[in-house]
Amino acid sequence: MNAPAGLDFASIPERIQSEVQRAIQRSIKGVEYFSTSGPSLGSTPKDVLHSRGTMSLYHYRPMSDEIYRVPVLIVMATTNRGYILDLVPGQSFIEFLLKRGYDVYMLDWSAPRPEEKSLRMEDYVLDFIPDCIRRVQADSGEQDVSVIGYCFGGVLSLLYGSIHKDGPMKNLICFTTPIDFREMKLFSNFSDRRYFDVDHLVDSVGNVPPEMILSSFEMLRPASRTVSQIQLWENIWNDEFVKSYRMFDRWATDTLPLAGEYFRAITKDLMWDNKLFNDTMSVGGRAARLEDIKVPILHAVAEHDHIVPYDAAKHLIAKIGSADKEEVMLKGGHVSLVAGANAVKRLWPKLDSWLGKRST
Repeated sequence: MNAPAGLDFASIPERIQSEVQRAIQRSIKGVEYFSTSGPSLGSTPKDVLHSRGTMSLYHYRPMSDEIYRVPVLIVMATTNRGYILDLVPGQSFIEFLLKRGYDVYMLDWSAPRPEEKSLRMEDYVLDFIPDCIRRVQADSGEQDVSVIGYCFGGVLSLLYGSIHKDGPMKNLICFTTPIDFREMKLFSNFSDRRYFDVDHLVDSVGNVPPEMILSSFEMLRPASRTVSQIQLWENIWNDEFVKSYRMFDRWATDTLPLAGEYFRAITKDLMWDNKLFNDTMSVGGRAARLEDIKVPILHAVAEHDHIVPYDAAKHLIAKIGSADKEEVMLKGGHVSLVAGANAVKRLWPKLDSWLGKRST
């Protein structure tokens, strides 16, 4: 009897053996996965320059003999921890910057305590960031500071830069930063003023719990966690895949609560009234207009960003008052734009090329 076209009977035992071996490997690796911890993250050597409440300022130790004159301050989003930019050696944005000769600082956040529920937008923009800038200046001996803001860290950096338009910010880099909050579709619907009583929420619970924030992110892609877990099982025998999965999964679920008054301002000023886009934003009574930012700016956006869609970010460069301004769209998503193999090849070299010539 002839075999059906395309079917090689001789190869069947080998294929069966291969599948059996892979199934055994899955079982062994599955046990290893649940019995071991993931890789150590955020391990690039650093010193705590200052810590106050929910704010920590780190200074990373140099890795190059020659250092650019202008130090870099990274401002993280207030919902996420900074180790996404410092995963493991070879996949660390921080390590990349240090080896390229930058003097790197990071403003990172921890969970606000219950008594810090009264922290306001002005505490972040007019206190925390300026305090860190001053400490970077004192520590580095330089007056100029370049600022890199990731996601909502970019929003805070824009607010700071527009209010402190006479310096000391020398360059501004934003990663996936929204300014038109009407285009943050799910968040906009979720916080619709007709149905969402933000005053009752904040007055009742104080700080907004991380579970609520994480759930809102996961609703953007309801099946993503199930799909990723299936992919993990299918690739559990692949050590590199598992390592990458554990790094990103840990960070994605390590969401921070938000201070109540700060969340109230985000909801009312940005989500409801879209003040940053409409040029009516103020912080602590001080106008925060994007057109007042005159320093060189680079805005990196992701082609497949489901958290900050391009429509929410695309007007930033047009609204900035700088003569030296650039938007770059790169393949990837909200996280893979800045971290992982995609970022190593695309964003990091682009940023180095742009920032290096503006850091002397």
